[in-house]
Amino acid sequence: MAKNQDIKGTAPSKTGGPAAAQAAPKEEIRGIVHLIGKDVKGQVPLSAALRQVKGIGVRLSVIFADIISRELSIPKDTPIGKLTEAQIDELEKIVKNPAAKGVPVFLLNRRKDLETGKDVHVSGNDVVFSMRGDIEREKTLYTWKGYRHAYGQKVRGQGTRTSGRKGLTMGVARTKLKEAAAAAKAAPAAGAKPAAAGAKPAAPAAAKK
Repeated sequence: MAKNQDIKGTAPSKTGGPAAAQAAPKEEIRGIVHLIGKDVKGQVPLSAALRQVKGIGVRLSVIFADIISRELSIPKDTPIGKLTEAQIDELEKIVKNPAAKGVPVFLLNRRKDLETGKDVHVSGNDVVFSMRGDIEREKTLYTWKGYRHAYGQKVRGQGTRTSGRKGLTMGVARTKLKEAAAAAKAAPAAGAKPAAAGAKPAAPAAAKK
């Protein structure tokens, strides 16, 4: 009986014991994380958060997630809101210089840059600025692309007969003209008064001899 009593005495109570008191507190997740010029929800996993940044596609986001997971020793499915500010800074350094981490050159979006001559990868607001600078340079050189950009036309050889029009098209104008002509024919002659009910028709004029 003493043995059974000892076993019963060591059983944990239902109301909680020392183990419940020593339970680790839940980790806090930031609601919004500013990541390379983009505000991302903190609950989003790492690779999905990287995809929301301008200049990073699906394939590159997976590669970046693998590199960041290895460099920072964190799981790939870690919510972005759990990362510290120091880890976010390291993440941005990896994204801004992927070639240093062994990312293949053909995955970069700005190869042989005209200013530096290097293969670089731009992301965030740098994508917009670099694209705007390229267009202005084409306009200044007055290349064919610059000419098309200057006049607001399609640049890459698309057709413009059916799409890309501005204002009214010929088909719409012809339809409106036909509708206006049909309405004019259906309307009574201007100034003519309708005959009163029960009135006799006018006698025909006598023929001249």
